[in-house]
Amino acid sequence: MSGGTARVSATFWLLDAPDSLSAQSHREPDGTGLGVFDAEGRPQVFKQPLAAYADRAFAREAREVQSRTFIAHIRYASTGKIAARNTHPFEQAGRLFAHNGVIGDLDRLDAELGEARSLVAGETDSERFFALITKHIEAGADVPDAITQAASWVAANLPVFALNVILITGSDLYALRYPDTHELHWLEREPGEELDHRGTPGEVRVRSGHLAEHPSVVVASEPMDDDPGWRALQAGELLHADGALNVRVRTVLREAPAHPLTLADLDPRAAASQRKQ
Repeated sequence: MSGGTARVSATFWLLDAPDSLSAQSHREPDGTGLGVFDAEGRPQVFKQPLAAYADRAFAREAREVQSRTFIAHIRYASTGKIAARNTHPFEQAGRLFAHNGVIGDLDRLDAELGEARSLVAGETDSERFFALITKHIEAGADVPDAITQAASWVAANLPVFALNVILITGSDLYALRYPDTHELHWLEREPGEELDHRGTPGEVRVRSGHLAEHPSVVVASEPMDDDPGWRALQAGELLHADGALNVRVRTVLREAPAHPLTLADLDPRAAASQRKQ
């Protein structure tokens, strides 16, 4: 989520909704993480290899923290042990990142990373892919081009089940959906409307008087309420919301993965993590 130029709270979608991240963690119990930026623009990450509903510290942080941009993730482990080092979001070079999906042939990805492999502290495919993005940025690409270049290389060379990613800086939000395996939705909200959408049964309800005072852009794996403004990203589309909440969506990947994976190709643990709940 981005609040643009305003520092806002994200309590509504972390804790307050009937199908909040805390509630969802009953079925995705392997880790909970929240990434924000402090008033000086420094990244802060709060994460534990615990379900959100069992993590009292996460609940306190979710209620108290304010930031211009947020990234939150609940983990159902597919690659790597259940440990803090494998819990999203990840931080590299002042940027924060989370991923939903599975990438195969990690040895070849490590070879492509080269010296950038030192950025990876855990065992996940997700953190490795983030390092590949960081490698392209350090080589001179801006963030959207780095995401595109990294995703294009993976799509052409590695087995891919899904590569849905969110990356934030202290001011900007980026989201990629690729391919069409998992959904990714986004919503632009203007200030002045009280956020208390009842939603449809089983969907997330958003409730926040504070955030209703400010414009925002939200990206989520499913529509979080009954607002008709939710739009689905299409396969291969990259969204960029800048620090003034100007949103650009463009197609950056037009071809299907060269080596697509299906649920039947994944080991039981990975397959369970990728099934729609």
